[in-house]
Amino acid sequence: MAVLYFGHKEPRVSSSERKRELRRRRHRRKKISILARKLEKATVSERTMIAGKLRALTPGGNIIAERWELEKR
Repeated sequence: MAVLYFGHKEPRVSSSERKRELRRRRHRRKKISILARKLEKATVSERTMIAGKLRALTPGGNIIAERWELEKR
């Protein structure tokens, strides 16, 4: 699907789905590393919030939460 921009001689084409997928994957990886870093100093309530954010961020969030032992009290 080509998207036309006025002022340009040639139409610009939006990025491919693969590039968007890679960008999303890199963003998730960066976000997960930030959450892992915050987890080191987190209190119990903060760990619960991190678990919720992790589950919302990625489909495999439950697996990562179990691996990080976020459900332990």
